[in-house]
Amino acid sequence: MTPPELPPPRLETLAIHADQPDHHEQPAYPAAPSISMSTTFRHPHPESDFAKTGISMEDRPENPSMHVYSRYTQETRLRAEEVISKMMDGHALLYSSGLSAAASALDFYMPSTIAIRRGYFGVHAVIKKYCLGRNVKVIDLDDEYPVVEGIPAGDHLDLRQGATLVWVESPLNPTGEARDLEHYAKRAHDAKGYMVVDATLAPPPLQNPFKHGVDMIMHSATKYFGGHSDLLMGVLAVQDYNQFKLLWEDRSQNGRVPGNLETYLLLRSLRTMPLRVRRQSETASKLVKFLYSLTEGQIADTHVPDKIAHGCVVKQVWHSTLQPRATLEEELDDTVKENHDFDPSSQITGGPPTFGILISNETYATFLSHYLSYFIPATSLGGVESLIEQRIVSSPGMDPRVMRISVGLEDVEDLKADLIAAMTRLVDERSP
Repeated sequence: MTPPELPPPRLETLAIHADQPDHHEQPAYPAAPSISMSTTFRHPHPESDFAKTGISMEDRPENPSMHVYSRYTQETRLRAEEVISKMMDGHALLYSSGLSAAASALDFYMPSTIAIRRGYFGVHAVIKKYCLGRNVKVIDLDDEYPVVEGIPAGDHLDLRQGATLVWVESPLNPTGEARDLEHYAKRAHDAKGYMVVDATLAPPPLQNPFKHGVDMIMHSATKYFGGHSDLLMGVLAVQDYNQFKLLWEDRSQNGRVPGNLETYLLLRSLRTMPLRVRRQSETASKLVKFLYSLTEGQIADTHVPDKIAHGCVVKQVWHSTLQPRATLEEELDDTVKENHDFDPSSQITGGPPTFGILISNETYATFLSHYLSYFIPATSLGGVESLIEQRIVSSPGMDPRVMRISVGLEDVEDLKADLIAAMTRLVDERSP
């Protein structure tokens, strides 16, 4: 009897079962996948069927007939990529870090013009490196995009290498504010160019940029995909299968593959990713609401002393749940150009677990993170532990009053109490 057909699995189910083996072929497969550590594999006997077919660049890289060398394919990595591909609604490849993924995106499109504004400083460094020795123009995100026909990559691909590349980070690091993906995707395509979105701050299940017309999604999987502050990884995803194969060929040649152990840790972490991210998003939104109330002086919590209210410590809060918003009285120079009128509710479910705050003075910003108990003063984001950082420590040129908060899995009331106690002590001991 044929079993009834099930409806398409939801994200939490995909995270656990997307790479599940066929029980008809492996009737006793392990519930927890084994880690594959080998970098090389024995060649088959020359008279075997495997030797007659083998693996080549024309093979299906997501389902090879055999493994030859881990720079091409490797079992643990294939399983992790299968899960991420289903979660992202595309074809995903893993890279050794987020920045190696960014560099691979540039090598893939080979743009002659790059439109970008703000975002992670590491991406700007990668772009600067890409531009060396090339006649590449870097323009602002809202400048007019030049129409460049580009150079076709080959007969099998409708890819215009050398065209304009629009690089959008959304939500934005470190503020957590969203940009209008459909707006920039349309502008890119009108200029016969392409759009890459760095969606690190809002992974599945918070947003699916492919629904809004983007051509490629990039993630630093070090953050929410890994989720435990113990691995480096990057992700690129496209929806066109032929482009995916070209990306795979590029990665096979440039060697930007992640290590086997890191990939195994990632596969483990993917199982709980939807649950983690939803909880972190919910907690972050509550903390944003609380901190915003401190700037407005509208505090319902009786445990909050007046000395930390009315912007005495926190002057400004940025987060996608506060959009649309008017330009604030004390807007930073590099945020004033952003489209604050954009409503991200149709683009992001909830809000990112990472957001930014502006502290009233540099002294407070320097010491606040070291007065906290449950927030670790450290860079990065996306782990199960909450982190807080004065951004100038890691991002040169940032206003020293800007702090980034990455919310973990602690109880929201404990985090709120920690912030109240630290800010109160800050005013008592460091008030100018």
